[in-house]
Amino acid sequence: MLTSYQGRDAAGERAKSVHPGERGEEPAGWSRGWAERRACSNGSVPQVSGLDGQTQSIFEDAFASLGRVDNVSMVMGFHPQYLESFLRTQHYLLQMDGPLSLPCRHYIGIMAAARHQCSYLVNLHVNDFLQVGGDSKWLKGLESAPRKLQALGELNKLLAHRPWLLTKEHMESLLKAEENSWSLAEVIHAVVLLTHYHSLASFTFGCGVSPELHGDGGHTFRAPSLSGYCVCDIANGNGVTDDLLANQLAMETSGEVEVLMERMKQLQEGRDEEEASQEEMATRFEREKTESMLVTTTEDEESLTSSDVSRHFEDPSYGYKDFSRRGEHVPTFRVQDYSWEDHGYSLVNRLYPDVGQLLDEKFQMAYNLTYNTMATHQGVDTTMLRRAIWNYIHCMFGIRYDDYDYGEINELLDRNFKVYIKTIVCSPEKTTKRMYESFWRQFQHSEKVHVNLLMMEARMQAELLYALRAITRYMT
Repeated sequence: MLTSYQGRDAAGERAKSVHPGERGEEPAGWSRGWAERRACSNGSVPQVSGLDGQTQSIFEDAFASLGRVDNVSMVMGFHPQYLESFLRTQHYLLQMDGPLSLPCRHYIGIMAAARHQCSYLVNLHVNDFLQVGGDSKWLKGLESAPRKLQALGELNKLLAHRPWLLTKEHMESLLKAEENSWSLAEVIHAVVLLTHYHSLASFTFGCGVSPELHGDGGHTFRAPSLSGYCVCDIANGNGVTDDLLANQLAMETSGEVEVLMERMKQLQEGRDEEEASQEEMATRFEREKTESMLVTTTEDEESLTSSDVSRHFEDPSYGYKDFSRRGEHVPTFRVQDYSWEDHGYSLVNRLYPDVGQLLDEKFQMAYNLTYNTMATHQGVDTTMLRRAIWNYIHCMFGIRYDDYDYGEINELLDRNFKVYIKTIVCSPEKTTKRMYESFWRQFQHSEKVHVNLLMMEARMQAELLYALRAITRYMT
């Protein structure tokens, strides 16, 4: 195993393929032509124009397994190597042998998605829950579910919003309950499911994925209108105003990519000439951690909590708060003390065989995925940029890599991009179309989807690290 996801680009060579833009890129999420990417409701596998054979094959396999190809998979189809890894992992978590029953798995998915008000994922798993024999009474609300599942409420809440507050006592309360206690293997399965669906909610909101046309709530994204547009227009990419706005933004940001590439080049040259001391590196981490707290995730429109969704979790007022606010102190999580590679991976694999390997492959795929392009530029090494995004997310969670210079983050990630990242990772239900449009305006939609994959996996790993460390402390 490798010690971190930094410097893994050699492995990323296997992730190269034809760039979506080279095969006539189809837009995703909030962009034009989105309706053409939807799964068919007539029981046939969707034929999406412009897809290569590999992606179509993955869609067909997914359809054979689940009876559908959902919109999340459609958007991920921009990156078939990642999609294949994602679907393989999700299939194992939901359908293969494991500690938890099939209804419990889907119910935990409902609980996790509801925590971020992601009705899209909640509705998918309500249907799946019933199909695998789940008791419809559970769907009346969390208080109607078995007490054993109700006991997950606190873990779900902390993992979703403030994972740094997790302690071994939280795990002990599940594992040593007088009645309906959990086994270690069941807790591991539940933790992986919770983190999987918290992060998938981030991806769903980040890419503006809306329900299938034939599904409940089709053509909807969230209750408020976004930037004055009709939500059904956004979902389907309609409206001349959208085109005018896109053209205006492109003119305003001319040269954005070149500036970013030049900064990457200068940082690399500076790194080659002089390396900062450990003290300076620590100072830069603390500075970036403090600055990340100044990035706001709120926009003009407040997110609304649907009563249909909120019944699946407790304490709806509980949300994200910066991990080290004034008057509080949360110790920095140092990766050299507890890492996924050296600690988390083996713990998961021991208690839930093969899942550690599947997760590790998915983390690596997202981190190392590269087409060596930036917008229209070819042959670009994007390692530094991907690393900055991943480490900025972990920094927001109080996780530090001693060998990383956090000064690079401010050079490579502008404020609009930071607002988008923090919103998607910490409060995805507050995402707006405006945020999506305001960063990397010259980049392809496939590149923005790639960013969302990176954010999703970085968030999942951060949550996992805190949960697995708490379990390890309980065991020792």
